[in-house]
Amino acid sequence: MRIPGERVKRTRLIQSGRFVVAVDVEMVIPKDDPSEPCYESETIQLLRDVKERADQGDVAWLTKNGKVYTALDPAK
Repeated sequence: MRIPGERVKRTRLIQSGRFVVAVDVEMVIPKDDPSEPCYESETIQLLRDVKERADQGDVAWLTKNGKVYTALDPAK
């Protein structure tokens, strides 16, 4: 179900142990409460999927859905 209101694009960062994934998502500024943008259920599910795939190390899937950054071990 789509929430009526203005739609804005935002980049969200999802962090796991080895990766940070930048994902472009759409947020809605609802007409009933324009005080803060919110997510629709599909966007929340996408963010959950990204977190799960990042935890699993599924780089192929992650690169199709966002920009992937990998943590490096500190130099000794």
